[in-house]
Amino acid sequence: MQANGTGGQEPEPEPQLSCRNGESSSSAAGAVHSNGLQSSANNGLPSTESPASDTSTKKKKRLSQSDEDVIRLIGQHLHGLGLNQTVDLLMQESGCRLEHPAATKFRNHVMEGEWEKAESDLNELKALMHSPSAVVRMKFLLLQQKYLEYLEDGKILEALQVLRAELTPLKYNTERIHVLSGYLMCSLPDDLRAKAEWEGKGTASRSKLLDKLQTYLPPSVMLPPRRLQALLRQAVELQRDRCLYHNTKLDSGLDNVSLLIDHVCSRKQFPCYTQQILTEHCNEVWFCKFSNDGTKLASGSKDTTVIIWQVDPDSHQLKQLKTLEGHAYGVSYLAWSPDDTYLIACGPDDCSELWLWNVQTGELRTKMSQSHEDSLTSVAWNPDGKRFVTGGQRGQFYQCDLDGNLLDSWEGVRVQCLWCVSDGRTVLASDTHQRIRGYNFEDLTDRNIVQEDHPIMSFTVSKSGRLALLNVATQGVHLWDLQDRVLVRKYQGVTQGFYTIHSCFGGYNEDFIASGSEDHKVYIWHKRSELPIAELTGHTRTVNCVSWNPVLPGLMASASDDGTVRVWGPAPFLDSQETEGLTECYSMDS
Repeated sequence: MQANGTGGQEPEPEPQLSCRNGESSSSAAGAVHSNGLQSSANNGLPSTESPASDTSTKKKKRLSQSDEDVIRLIGQHLHGLGLNQTVDLLMQESGCRLEHPAATKFRNHVMEGEWEKAESDLNELKALMHSPSAVVRMKFLLLQQKYLEYLEDGKILEALQVLRAELTPLKYNTERIHVLSGYLMCSLPDDLRAKAEWEGKGTASRSKLLDKLQTYLPPSVMLPPRRLQALLRQAVELQRDRCLYHNTKLDSGLDNVSLLIDHVCSRKQFPCYTQQILTEHCNEVWFCKFSNDGTKLASGSKDTTVIIWQVDPDSHQLKQLKTLEGHAYGVSYLAWSPDDTYLIACGPDDCSELWLWNVQTGELRTKMSQSHEDSLTSVAWNPDGKRFVTGGQRGQFYQCDLDGNLLDSWEGVRVQCLWCVSDGRTVLASDTHQRIRGYNFEDLTDRNIVQEDHPIMSFTVSKSGRLALLNVATQGVHLWDLQDRVLVRKYQGVTQGFYTIHSCFGGYNEDFIASGSEDHKVYIWHKRSELPIAELTGHTRTVNCVSWNPVLPGLMASASDDGTVRVWGPAPFLDSQETEGLTECYSMDS
């Protein structure tokens, strides 16, 4: 980092941080400007003494603290761009100082590798710190850099002297000192840099060191590094967080955004518009689910078939790939294996069978039924893809392999919906007691996790495993934190009676929630807002299930008793034409 000129003689620190506004900040060439950074030969600027009569007669307006902060932030940013003369002029004219002169000296000595002088500067800075004990930590960091640079230069004796006579007597972080002593065994500089995870002697490592040292100094003495960029980044991230329709990958950088306007996403970029209506089923469609890789959609119907649809990667249009037949009672639930090789289909309450299909070949691998008295209405895959759990409301709860062989069973659990936790051992099951419990098949233990006051008709879990989305009879959609075991939010708008309706997480970072409804609509909420941000119309009967594509955040599908699957996407590129089927609702702040 440039030090804004090196100057000749080091000035004594002034007793106060910044010049008083309204006082002249003129100084002789070669001295320290009011920004606290040294300048050589006045950096080519006009002498501040020549128009002294003008500046002294005009009383400057006293700046507020926030004005001074902004000027310092701008100055730091300009200094980082190498516009040092501009910084000098800004500080002189404003009567502010970029940083304390003692901090400037310290910065210059660190960047030049003058470690003895930098240590001496610490004594001067000590009086300006909120925590004088931090001097020991700062000294440790300085000596560590000094030690590593000696080692890289091959000055083993000097490095050993720093270790024994300077670092060790500090009696600070002895564990780190043991690690540092091990670096003496590095025979080559490359080995040292690799083992120490250090950039090596020079500007990069010293700048990184300064960033660490600054954390011990008050910002009034030395600004945190790149503070203006940090504030702008926070502002952009906050605007994105508050944007109801933001559904693209989060980019923490500032290069791809405009700082001149507020961030806002159009609803037309959101999957609120009907792109396709799939009418190949000839009866109620009870379930639909995108594959984990987002390339396929499976839909299950009362017409006894499962249809596999292929998603075109460019147009995002769906085309019928194959039909899986023979599910005598209809198909009310589907589950893709983790690698999307297999698909399991379950039927309604009176169905005692389960079908395991090979999606690639279209062949039935397993048709499982333990007893004609069973009711196998729900299924979940173990993360290893070699086992699955299934169950129903008649008290069956099984763990099986791919051939349908029974591995474990849990008696007396009337299962409504299932989910396998990522640890590979725990299974979450909602039951007829209006709760979700965790069952460990290895040590045969179980525990209560969620307790509702009404029947839990279905639930799904976020990718992180932290949140669960429940469709609760007569109540609607509830969001639970599984780790803290607390109800986070109740979403409004949806009509939920005693039909089984399946909701889902969706969008980038799973920021959104979508659910079907008995009023024929699809509701979409931002995860943090109880009121819906969109209501999608088009279906003519109850919407049983909604699935959001896990790879293409602008693609969503819904299955309905009207016998159709609707595919939702962004608006067509017609700015003047408003597409029917969308009612925009509330902002997140309302």
